Amino acid sequence: MDDIPELIRHRDVHLRTPVLIAAFRGWNDAGDAASFAAQHLVRTWSAERVASIDPEDFYDFQAVRPHVELVDGLTRRISWPANDVYAARLSGPRDALILIGTEPNLHWRRFCSIVTSFAEASDAALAITLGALLADVPHSIATPVTGTAGDEQLIAELELERSRYEGPTGIVGVLQDALASHGVRSVSLWAAVPHYLAVSPDPKAALALVRRTAAVVGEPVDTSDLQRAAEAYEARVSDIVAQDEDVAAYVRMLEERAAARSETGPLGGGPIPSGEALAAELERFLRERSEGDGA
Repeated sequence: MDDIPELIRHRDVHLRTPVLIAAFRGWNDAGDAASFAAQHLVRTWSAERVASIDPEDFYDFQAVRPHVELVDGLTRRISWPANDVYAARLSGPRDALILIGTEPNLHWRRFCSIVTSFAEASDAALAITLGALLADVPHSIATPVTGTAGDEQLIAELELERSRYEGPTGIVGVLQDALASHGVRSVSLWAAVPHYLAVSPDPKAALALVRRTAAVVGEPVDTSDLQRAAEAYEARVSDIVAQDEDVAAYVRMLEERAAARSETGPLGGGPIPSGEALAAELERFLRERSEGDGA
């Protein structure tokens, strides 16, 4: 990995055929659920930072600005957009590498080449990318998680499905393609976040991703804190929804739709609707409800 100038190594570690887990803030991270889930794994698995990717060539710093902070109230320090890799030694037969970053603005193919080369050099047995999307699901049901892969054997082993999505993609989609082109087996896990909420982070969706990731890795993870946060989050959202009759009616409609949804997949199969389509659906529902009441 010494031939990758953008990769900054902080310490050397020797891991057993690790699983690479990656999550990125930004377009792929509705409700901050994916990055929140990855951070929880870093904390509960006591992972240590071992490497990072130099941000200089991958960000428009007018769009993703660095932050200035005071240390001890005296020294000024600049924090740049980060893509950090953490290593965790697990109790099972393989360890973990966890990449937490921010979706880059520039040079996606080079960025993905760096991640892929790192995975290959680390002898990664599997890569898992985490994502979260806005969907027409209610907050009151168990968060649906869709698992997809391009490898037919992996699909069968982990009871996943082949992705049928067509449309705009983020860094997660590009990274999945890069991993596949280099023969690195990979899985993509996506949590569905209620599109009518502007609450971040969403601990309930993060909890669902943590549990699904732990199941794929085959490693236990303590989710007690995250479980309490998810329960408090759901109770708070339910209280807010109950205060607005129109929103409460819309949520009931989503609950009925979820109950009647076929078993074709956690999101009902078919293409994922865009944010604009979801917003239009909500506006249409409220308009029809208003017209029905004679308002």
